[in-house]
Amino acid sequence: MTMRSALEPLRLRRVFGSFPTGVTVVAAMVDGSPAGLAANSFVSVSLDPPMVSVCVAHTSTTWPVLRRAPRLGVSVLGAHQENAGRQLSARDTDRFAELDWHASPDGAILLDGSSAWLDCSVEREIPAGDHDIVLLRVHDLDADADVPPLVFHGSRYRRLD
Repeated sequence: MTMRSALEPLRLRRVFGSFPTGVTVVAAMVDGSPAGLAANSFVSVSLDPPMVSVCVAHTSTTWPVLRRAPRLGVSVLGAHQENAGRQLSARDTDRFAELDWHASPDGAILLDGSSAWLDCSVEREIPAGDHDIVLLRVHDLDADADVPPLVFHGSRYRRLD
């Protein structure tokens, strides 16, 4: 096998997908309407200062809208919120239809019933291949230990046993 065939996009996706991740929703009020996207490339970065990151594809049509918001909500989806994950990943649809959410005074949107949430602002964007790494400064956060997380693995939503 050559290095080139080893790095074909479908093979990369399959291998990268073997690493289980949580599923987050990054959302905010922008121009009076909710905007958001699902992201499973979420990771904690720093305790001091408190920072996390998400990676967003350059092809995203939602990120250029979201990046203008003063605050972004990051909701870590619970196992019962698989439909929300699918809905917020869809294109050309009302991503927030029939979802329970609320906005902070600064416009961060948080999904009700999530296993955790963070109220953030964009600290910095770093180009990285076909994505941008978005560093987010955390201003407030909380978690509900009674809500098990939704997990993404092998291109499927899963639950922890």
